[in-house]
Amino acid sequence: MTQKTALITGITGQDGSYLAEFLLEKGYRVVGMVRRTSTINFDRLQHFQDNVEIVQGDLLDQMSLVDILQNTQPDEVYNLAAQSFVPTSWKQPVLTGEFTALGVTRVLDAIRIVNPQIKFYQASSSEMFGKVQHVPQTEATPFYPRSPYGVAKVYGHWITINYRESYNLFACSGILFNHESPRRGIEFVTHKVTRAVARIKLGLQKEVRLGNLDSRRDWGYAGDYVHAMWLMLQQDEPDDYVISTGETHSVRELCQAAFGRVGLNWEDHVVVDPKFYRPAEVDLLIGNPAKAKAQLGWEPTVSFEELVQMMVDADLEAIQEELR
Repeated sequence: MTQKTALITGITGQDGSYLAEFLLEKGYRVVGMVRRTSTINFDRLQHFQDNVEIVQGDLLDQMSLVDILQNTQPDEVYNLAAQSFVPTSWKQPVLTGEFTALGVTRVLDAIRIVNPQIKFYQASSSEMFGKVQHVPQTEATPFYPRSPYGVAKVYGHWITINYRESYNLFACSGILFNHESPRRGIEFVTHKVTRAVARIKLGLQKEVRLGNLDSRRDWGYAGDYVHAMWLMLQQDEPDDYVISTGETHSVRELCQAAFGRVGLNWEDHVVVDPKFYRPAEVDLLIGNPAKAKAQLGWEPTVSFEELVQMMVDADLEAIQEELR
């Protein structure tokens, strides 16, 4: 059997690193695209960086994408690159649109030009549901995005469907609900909380300031979710899938679980700060992963409590290492 090649945009991010690891274990040749910047953070790839090929390209530059596809000849392309931090999308809405919306079109069009047989995965998002029209959300739930990021993701989702139907590309979208891990960026609320818990436990800070504690999310483990991405591209026909746990938890529950892991009372250390409220909050995001379970045979393996404990433990270990 010939070795398959996968190209991952956004390989230095949380999902990109887990996906690269997963594909290497499957025997793939893994190529990761990074932007041409003077500082590229390879922290998440350190333990297997020698096993992946890094190429420079940019979702803003169509020709760089065409060149990469011609030079690396991938069988599968996973488009995980985006401006993905929701609060930043209000401060940089045009740039968010360029990367997160039009960037998808550039990748798809490069595939159409170079080799329409390449299988394509687009990282869609539960943020597309925004002001939710149905609870729980399925593949058929109408979109009502509530941030520039969500709007851009809706464009990326529909242009993927459009290229699939117009050019017969094998193009799939995974509508992934929130997925976390020790590799999550510290600007995201889950990692902000678990890192603060570790620092408070070690006496390095006293409090953590958060926004809406009643905000609820369907949180899963990133390592589980990249498995679903791969499964989508192994099917006979391309399709779109909701990937979620089907459970919802509040930021308050996140705090309870995280502080509880180290024997502290969260109410002694959490301060609600209106500065962290969103201009337009999304409603109850909770996915129904029934289609993914039925057609892909996928289901999550890590519970919410296990995920929070894993993140707190990893942060404790990392900070203690820094202090040594």
